[in-house]
Amino acid sequence: MLKIGNIEINRYPLILAPMEDVTDVSFRYICKQYGADLMYTEFVASEALVRNIDKTVQKMHLEDSERPVGIQIYGHDPLHMAEAAQIAREAKPDLIDINCGCPVKKIATRGDGAGLLQNVPLMLEIVRKVVEAVPDVPVTVKTRLGWDEDSKIIPELAEKLQDCGIKALAIHGRTRMQLYKGEADWTLIGQVKNNPRIKIPIIGNGDVDSPEKAKQMIDRYGVDGIMIGRAAVGCPWIFKTVREYLETGVMPEEPSVTERVNLAKLQLKTSMDWKGDKRGILEMRRHYSQYFKALPDFKNYRMKLVTSMDPDEIFRVLDEINEKYS
Repeated sequence: MLKIGNIEINRYPLILAPMEDVTDVSFRYICKQYGADLMYTEFVASEALVRNIDKTVQKMHLEDSERPVGIQIYGHDPLHMAEAAQIAREAKPDLIDINCGCPVKKIATRGDGAGLLQNVPLMLEIVRKVVEAVPDVPVTVKTRLGWDEDSKIIPELAEKLQDCGIKALAIHGRTRMQLYKGEADWTLIGQVKNNPRIKIPIIGNGDVDSPEKAKQMIDRYGVDGIMIGRAAVGCPWIFKTVREYLETGVMPEEPSVTERVNLAKLQLKTSMDWKGDKRGILEMRRHYSQYFKALPDFKNYRMKLVTSMDPDEIFRVLDEINEKYS
């Protein structure tokens, strides 16, 4: 069982990682249907939230059907982060997460996200201020092993973050400089989890892209939950397949083409309803290749899906895919 503040998950927790331009309302809805136990919003910039920028405020829209769900905020100014947390609290999230792990250049190089790994005192000040600002909402942190190979500071950092009052810690098994290259190193995640001084839940993240890999990480490192990010893009049913494998030891069948087509339609429609046709169509494009991975002679359909801006045409292409491959 995972317990974070008032959140209780009475089975092994499978968690959808926060991802910019991915974990919006439409994608979270589908992942929830397939068994994601805890989910997060896209990244919410503290500076934009304090300035009441509409696009940023929109990211905090939550539906009761997706709970438990957290809002993830990022920034490098302690006072603005505290204010942003108070604003986020008004959306009634089940938790507030602090992004200390995003490696993207435009984020990290200005001291946000994983950039905070180069300024630990500032990171800790931010965490303390946010915890103090929202005493009635559990605060968690997502971070990485360190900035680079020479500064894998997570074993010591985890203790300091716990002392700041966070209720859980998610660790991606790469440094910032690795971005998403190479293999995630879970050994230090396991070291943090097995540190007798650590009392908060430790959630492992990085390279969990199959039921077998999830079980291996659980058995080997004993983490309190598995966070799945990129592997869920275009494959939201991964939560269901991992769950069934953990509970039965049997590898479940992949969804049929018809089921995948219907899911793609649902996600596209919901995304357009929420973000408008143009943005909804553009953000959906990253999902198609995975939705229909391994289908033979698919290139022509894929090109149509990732170039058309006409919703009716896209739905027609999806129908054609269903007719041809079902």
